Amino acid sequence: MSTPTPDGALVMDYRIEVVTLPVADVDRAIRFYTGQAGFTLDVDYRPNDGFRVVQLTPPGSACSIQLGTGLTAAAPGSARAGYLVVADIEAAHRELAARGVPVSEVRHKKSVDWQGDFAPGADPRRRDYASFLDFADPDGNTWVVQERGFSAPSSSRRT
Repeated sequence: MSTPTPDGALVMDYRIEVVTLPVADVDRAIRFYTGQAGFTLDVDYRPNDGFRVVQLTPPGSACSIQLGTGLTAAAPGSARAGYLVVADIEAAHRELAARGVPVSEVRHKKSVDWQGDFAPGADPRRRDYASFLDFADPDGNTWVVQERGFSAPSSSRRT
């Protein structure tokens, strides 16, 4: 599939569909991602002892993660700051914590002209891309969860 540019030229569409994570223990990673992080197990293919590919997908995502044996030479735990996007950072924090995921506290960009500094809690105005939390899998691969598209219940809308 191709997409037209403003000048009418066509460029090939490139979609990220799978990100490979290096892990030391595939079965432990499967338990964490399905049992705690809530991902769906899509594929667990092991044609021999030297090769295994496991694909898991976060709820609602068009992109999956892949882990296994014989997939990458990267050191287990070396994947950093993969982003997951949610519509409600506080609900995501409660859900992940209840599932036993060791999540950080929620934080938000301290100022509109963000200089890299944070303040505790969700962004008071719930602006897109302004609130975050972090967690790591058992190998140390890290994730940032970011809020985008928050919509307060009609009875508590902020102005």
